[in-house]
Amino acid sequence: MGNHTRYEDFILLGFLIGRKAEIALAMVLIAVYMLTLFGNVTILFITSTNSRLQTPMYFFLGNLSVLDLAFSTVTAPSLLKNLVSGVKTISFTGCMAQSYFYFFLGTVEYFLLTSMSYDRYVAICNPLRYPIIMNGHCCVQMVLACWLGGFVSVLYPTITITRFSYCKSNVIDHFFCDSEPLLKISCTDTGLIQIITFILSSVVILCSLVFTVISYAYIASAILVIPTGTGRKKAFNTCASHLVLFLMMTSVSILLYVIPSKKSTLGARKVPALLSSIINPFLSPFVYTLRNDLVKSVLQEIFGQGKAIMAQQVQNRA
Repeated sequence: MGNHTRYEDFILLGFLIGRKAEIALAMVLIAVYMLTLFGNVTILFITSTNSRLQTPMYFFLGNLSVLDLAFSTVTAPSLLKNLVSGVKTISFTGCMAQSYFYFFLGTVEYFLLTSMSYDRYVAICNPLRYPIIMNGHCCVQMVLACWLGGFVSVLYPTITITRFSYCKSNVIDHFFCDSEPLLKISCTDTGLIQIITFILSSVVILCSLVFTVISYAYIASAILVIPTGTGRKKAFNTCASHLVLFLMMTSVSILLYVIPSKKSTLGARKVPALLSSIINPFLSPFVYTLRNDLVKSVLQEIFGQGKAIMAQQVQNRA
């Protein structure tokens, strides 16, 4: 660190929209975050307790819900605290932890969505071999590989960034500890780590994109030969919604971490980052799971049983 002084706390500027607008934004984000928690916890509950949902697809969806819960929690509580209280400080340790878990969980989600696209490819294009290929052992190995791959991919950049000296300023022009705003205030030469993070981001995002698009291309070709129009429409609707959400997430990540951004301002990164970190986890359970007919049937059964129990309790009291 030499003669440089490292700040022990950072200030997250956030959106700089005025107190009234910050409170209004906080109210909206609180509602979104609560719905995110409710949707994903509901999916975890029904996929872990209902025997009809003990299949590879719902195993992956359950893991995706865990990821969405964790990913949104990395940034949402901190952002909401800053918006409501107006106190925008974060400790050095908290900042580095937030940065690590944001990129760790984001990387795992790309790997998991890619694995899910392969699962759908096998289910639709090789239905007779699906139980053999996507057995329980294989699914667990794939999920573990996703988590391990995410852990390893971002470990070295995060350790390196934590060892940098931050003496230019303690003000981060963002609502969370993103990598580029952090590097902007570092006194250390960041050229090498910027190259490394660019390469890692490009490999993870673009390889996931290519593999997923190829999988859905094969799926689309298989759907086209389905004899009934109803079957084709149902399959296309499901696959299209999955692919649209994945492409939306990928386009935001490419904009933030792959396309060179020297000419763009850091402020222009805030809205796409908000979409990626809070809005996508909110949409994910509704797009991937809660629109599913089997899931709807299970939920109707649960609500029906709940109503019957409540009616019985009322009758007993009477």
